[in-house]
Parts: sequence; C-alpha cells; structure tokens
Amino acid sequence: MYTIGFSQCVDGDLWRKTMLEEMKRELSFHDNIHFIYVNADANSEKQIRQIKELVKQKIDLLIVSPNEVQPLSKCIQEVYDAGIPVVVVDRRTDSKKYTAFIGASNYEVGENAGRYAVSLLKGKGNIIEATGLPNASPVIDRHNGFMNVISQYPNIHYIKKIDDNSRPFNQVEEKTLRENAIDLIFAQNDFMAFDAYNICKKIGIENKIKIIGIDGLAADGGGIDMVANHYINGTVLYPTGGQEAILTAFNILEGNPFKKENQLFTTIIDSNNVRILKLQYQKLIDQQKSIDRSQQKIEQQEIITRNQTNIIYAISVSLALAIIFGFTLFYYLRQNKKINQQLASQNEEIKSQRNQLLELGKKAQEASDAKINFFTNMSHEFRTPLTLILGPLDELLNNAKIHFTEKKQLTLIQKNAARLLRLINQLMDFRKIEASRMQLKVTENDMVAFIEDIAESFYPLSKKRNIDFRVITTERVIVSWFDASMLDKVIFNLLSNAFKFTGDNGLIHITLEKNNLTNHVTIMVEDNGIGMTPDVAEHVFELFYQANIIDRQGSGLGLSLSKELIHLHHGSITVKSQQWKGTTFFIHIPLGKDHFTQEEISSGAPLAFINQFNEYSQLNDIVATKETDDQEEKIPGTDLQKTILVIEDNTDLNEFLTEKLGVNFQIIHTENGINGIQLAYDYIPDLIISDIILPGKDGLYIAATLKNDIKTSHIPIILLTAKTELQQQIEGMRTNADAYITKPFNYNYLLETINSVLKNREIMREHYTAELSTETKNIVPQKLDRKFINDFNAVIEANISNEQFTIEDIYNSLGISRIQLYRKVKALLNINVNDYILNMSLQKARHLLKEKELSVSEIAFKVGFSSASYFSTVFKNKFGLTPKEFKEK
Repeated sequence: MYTIGFSQCVDGDLWRKTMLEEMKRELSFHDNIHFIYVNADANSEKQIRQIKELVKQKIDLLIVSPNEVQPLSKCIQEVYDAGIPVVVVDRRTDSKKYTAFIGASNYEVGENAGRYAVSLLKGKGNIIEATGLPNASPVIDRHNGFMNVISQYPNIHYIKKIDDNSRPFNQVEEKTLRENAIDLIFAQNDFMAFDAYNICKKIGIENKIKIIGIDGLAADGGGIDMVANHYINGTVLYPTGGQEAILTAFNILEGNPFKKENQLFTTIIDSNNVRILKLQYQKLIDQQKSIDRSQQKIEQQEIITRNQTNIIYAISVSLALAIIFGFTLFYYLRQNKKINQQLASQNEEIKSQRNQLLELGKKAQEASDAKINFFTNMSHEFRTPLTLILGPLDELLNNAKIHFTEKKQLTLIQKNAARLLRLINQLMDFRKIEASRMQLKVTENDMVAFIEDIAESFYPLSKKRNIDFRVITTERVIVSWFDASMLDKVIFNLLSNAFKFTGDNGLIHITLEKNNLTNHVTIMVEDNGIGMTPDVAEHVFELFYQANIIDRQGSGLGLSLSKELIHLHHGSITVKSQQWKGTTFFIHIPLGKDHFTQEEISSGAPLAFINQFNEYSQLNDIVATKETDDQEEKIPGTDLQKTILVIEDNTDLNEFLTEKLGVNFQIIHTENGINGIQLAYDYIPDLIISDIILPGKDGLYIAATLKNDIKTSHIPIILLTAKTELQQQIEGMRTNADAYITKPFNYNYLLETINSVLKNREIMREHYTAELSTETKNIVPQKLDRKFINDFNAVIEANISNEQFTIEDIYNSLGISRIQLYRKVKALLNINVNDYILNMSLQKARHLLKEKELSVSEIAFKVGFSSASYFSTVFKNKFGLTPKEFKEK
C-alpha cells in the first residue's frame, strides 16, 4: 500500500476541480494507493504548512501544484532532498529538484495566445491583459510568451496589464475600455475572459472587442461553451494533467520507467474547431459513463463468481475428486466470462443491458440453488468414503510401531479429512433446515455451565494473544431448554469469528442475562475487533455472504446456519457493529419448554459436557489466518533427516552443490534471493548456504533478515562469495552468519564446515538439556523417539528467550496436535510440557550465570521471564539458591 499526498494551491475554480476528478478517476484503477488531498486556498504559507504535515504522515510520494514560485520552491526542494519523490503539476518552481513535472508549457500557451491575437487583429490594434496572482509561475510564463509574439508587430500596442487575484474586471476598468480604443482583451483564464465580455456587453462594445481566454475546459460553463456561445473569440487549451500525474506517480512508486519532463499538448480553440471538439468531449464523457456502469456490473458479477467458487475450492483441495469440481468451476468461469464479454460489448445499449442483467440475476439464483442441491447430494456420497478413510487412519495412528514421520503425514491426512467432514456436515445441516428435516432434541440444561464449558477451549488462545476473554453473568445457574449440539455450533462459531477478527491485546466478552419479565435468556458475544460496515452487518446472515474484511474469509455458511439453528429454538439472533470499533451478537432464547412440540423434547438426561467436537485442531482451523499445516510442502524422494537450503545464482554451481550435498543431505535450492527467504520460512531448513551477490536480495540481506526473525534465527548460515577482502568478510560476519567461505573453495572443506556447524548446533542443544534428570533422559529408548525429543528441544531452544512463546507454537512447529504433544512428552519423559520448558529455561539461566557477565534481570529476560523477581523465586525453588547467591558462589 502506497500513500500519495496531493497539495493543491487552490480548488475553487472549475479547472482545478476537473484536475482532481481526473486524479480520482485514475486512482480507481489502483487499489493499492491511499490518497490524501489538501487545499491551500491560494495561501502560500498555508500550503507550506500542509506539505510539512503530509511529510509527517510518512507519505511515499508528493504531488504539488505550487501557489507561488519563490515561497514554495525551497519547501519542495526540502521534501525532495528528504528522499520523497515529488511530482510537480501545472506550475513550475525555480529549482530542478523534483522527480517529475506534469503540465503544459505556460510560455507556449502565451505564444499561442499571442499568435492568435495577431491573427484576429491582422497585425494592428490595442491590447490589454488580465492576469491572476502576479507571482505565480503560470502568470509570468504566459505573459512572457504572449509579449514575445506581439512585440514583433509594431502596430500592435500593449496598453495595460491588470494584476488582481480576484475577478479583474470591475467598474473601474470601464474607463480603460472606453478611453483607449481597446481592440483585444487577453485574459489568463476563461472566467476572467467571461467577466471581460460582461463588462463589454454592459457598455455596448461586445461586438467590437476581441476576447481570448485560457483553459478550454469541456465541462458545462467552461471555455469551450464560451466559444460556442460567442462570448469569447477563442481560448487556449490548457490540459489539467490529473490522469498523467497519477500514472507518473504510480510508475515512480513501482520502479517502472517514467519521464521527468512531461509537457502536455496545447492548442487554440475557436469557432473553426469548437463544434467538433465539443462533440468529441461529449462523446468521451458518454463513453466514460458507459464504461463506469459496465465496470460496476462486471464487479458485481465477479463477486457472484467468487461466492460461487469458494465452496468448490474448499472441498477440491483435500479430495481426489477435485478434478470433477474443477470442471464444474471451469464451466461457471466460462459462463461468467461470456457474460463479462457481453457486458463489455454492449456499452452503447445501457437500457437494454439493465433488463438483461435482471434476467441474468434470476438465472444466477437458479444456478446457485441447483449447485447447492448438487453439493448436498455429493456430500451424502462423500460420507462413506470419508468414513473408510478416517477408520483405517485411526488404527494406523494407534499402531505403536509406526514411524514418526509417517505418523506426522497420517495426522495431517486425518486433520484435513476431519475438516472436510465438518464442512460436509455443516452444508448438510443447512440443507436439512431448508428442507425442514432437522429435528430439535432439547433437554433441560444449565446455560451458564454450558457457555463456560465452550469458553474453556478458547482460554489457551486468549492467553497466548493476551486477549481479555471472560464469561460475565450475575446468575450462578440459568436453567433452560435447548438442543445442546445445535447451540454448541452457534456459540462456537460466534467465538471463532470474534477471535478471528480481534487483534492481539483485544477484548472478547460473553455476557449472559436472564430477563424474568420477557422470560428470555440473552447471550451477548462482544469483541472490540475490526467490526463491520452497516452494509456488511445488514447482509452478514445471508447464505454464502462474504464481506471484504481483510484476508480472512470462510465458507459463508457459519452465520447463516447459526441464524437458522436459533430460529429452530424459537429465538432470534441480531448483530450490532461499527467498523474498527467492534461487534456484538445478541441471541435471545425463550425460557421453559412450552414453545417446543412434544417431538422436539428429548427424554434424555441433561448434558454435563457436550463440547466434544471443539478439539484444538478445529480451533486452529478458525483462528489461524493462514494454516501452515495445510500449506506445508513435503520434499519427495528422500528420507534424509538434515535439510540444506542452497541459494546460488550460478546454474552450474547450484547444480553441483545440489548433486554433491544431496548424497548426505536433503536439498532445497533456488537461484533468487527473494525466493530463498521465502523457502527458508516455508521449510525451516537445518542449514543455509547462500551466495552474497544474488538477484532480488543479496546474501547479506538474507542473513540479516533470517537471523533477526525468531522463526529462523536458529538456522546456521554459511556465506559463499568471490569477495575475498578482509573488510568484506567482516561485513559478512556482522550479519551473524556462522561461516564465510570464499570462492574458489574446496568441496571437502565446505562439507567439513557444514558438519562442524551442525555438530556445534547439536552440542549447544544438548548443553541446555544435559542437566535434566538422568531419569528423564534415560526414558527415551528408541531412535525415533530420540529424534522427536531432539526436534522438541530445538523448537524450545530457538524460542527460549521469547516471553510470548506458548505451547501452541510447539505443536504447530512439530506438526502434531496439542493432545498428541502432551501425551508423547508425558510418555517419553514422564514430565509435562510446561515443567520441561521451565527446566530448560532454568538450566540455560544457570549456564549464563556461570559464563556470562550479565545482570540477573538481563538473564531473566534472555530465558523468557518477563519479571526478574518471579525468575528469582522460581530459580530458588529449583536450586535452593537465588540467582545472585548462585552467581557469587
């Protein structure tokens, strides 16, 4: 996202309003630009203050139309010297320190006016000139250009120049027109020219005096209209350059080629060409309106297309039958493409298009209904194969002899199969409601205990993200009749959305209120997240409706299904939201059971615990903006345990290292620095070998970026380069690289360096766990289990100084669920995960107290404690001495 500031000297006249409209029209094609507009009201001091304020707002580029040359030149130069690109429009400064200039040559405008004046006067006559602000560069340049031409004709006499920033012609100038036998008036804009015409008409000489203006705007009441109505004899076209300014600014920001000097075309408009120009402008306006309307229709169709294809994409990514849905999607895309082409080719038939679009909307609704029915039928067919997938998976995962890496893959399959089953169940639930086949089975339950039970699953996440999450009620018990399985889906969906759209350090409250007057219980789910606009809130319960709220969209079923489930309970659900301030959902459910039919009331006992479906894997599905488990790519064809990322732009050397190192290691390789950084984030290799001189980003940037990121700071980096000077090697090591090898290098030396760096990393890792109890260490009997513990230790070691580090980070890194992590660690080490992390932190702290000259507070922060006093208490409980006593001893 780029921020562009535009400082306009004044915006009261039609010409500058036209410039701003052109800019806004061009900005509509660039959705990655934030545009800030300020108007100086023809005050140079005010414009300087506004420009400085724009700089404080950290704009990426400044567009400026200077009010006056002298006061603004220094200010614009300071902005340019500060490294901010500057595009000057319309008026020049007396400095060349700007990035680009957009505008017609005012000197040329003056010359065109002069030549036209000579033509009208046939080489003789008296002229007066009307100008605006005398110190503005356009006024000066236009006057000089005009005088350069007429000075060549001795029979043409320049009588007077009227300098007035307001309307120049008034009662005083009538005397000038009467006494000097004026033959022609040259006005520096069309509105001054029109004022001159009115004065001449008032004194009855409008047919004797020739009038020339400047601007030639095609808008109503502009210069072209004045020429067409014979108010003035002619006007000099002076383009605004609004569109060109935005295009040039975008090219500068994107690093595309651009011209520094952009001179716009100017010409004379008089009775000879005014009719055809007016027709052309009107045609352009009509075409632009048609294009705008067509674009709106196309955008509507694109929204419909996206909504129709989302459900297809969600199923196809996890199922072998994706090709069937791919063909279906391809069919719909082709149909919509034909519609878009049809809309684009019918710009001249807008009235008939409207009727066609209404008919098309009806067909789209029918197609949507047919598609949902198709998906429902297919969903029934999916349940049997999904059962056959999940059943054998459970047996395989419970097999103690299965290899850890295979178990991780099977767990990933199980997780995505379960996710697919949840999507199918959700779609089937909705279709059951539509077909009136979903039957309530209500039981008498404690609503307070029910809500607190659901909230329990979200407390770890709220703690990790420092969200104020709580259940608020004045009632200890609220006895209510409801279908626990259905209401569980509703509450869980609302909480999931709240966590999805609420940032860290936010607020999420569930409030329960019992209203004895209306005999209702009210459940409020409140957050202070990003909120919704009124339009989004109005449609949020509609089926498949997805608002453009950042990059966090779901299937479009959740809230629509929730509404239907609440209606089955004879209740209501509403929403109150304000964008960027938060959202509150209100659920009202009647108390008692009289409103339910006898078939809807279950004879079963009240449910003490129903939140069985809300496993942590589901919670991760909802709160994560981007699921790393699903997007993690596996490298086929190898079982090697160590992974090396090779970043080398020389193709031959890249292939050589890949082939040679591939004997002993698993290799990922690329020839581009930007790709290398992305691969490091995607795969988290055990070691990186990178050249320094690379396309995209160089090796020094790669090393500095990865070493300063908590996710990759633990990865050893070996830099390869042809730079052999000592100072260059020092610069390489300042990036915290682990080794610096110059070209040409010996492969055996490189291999031994790799082995040494990896071995030292293992020794350091063992060091922090060496002092754990021998009972804990000796419990690990097998090679695969030892590998699991080593990987487990590596994750903790890489994040041990991060006080925001949580257990969720561990199981996401290892690719297993939270419950599997707890069970595995308990089974192998006979210790829970929190105690194990605490032991490693204290062992590292003890090592730092022995070896490093650091204060107790510094060591506390390095091992992940946010409070030095708490660290001292825990350390003393573990070792019998305070950190200070231990250090002195």
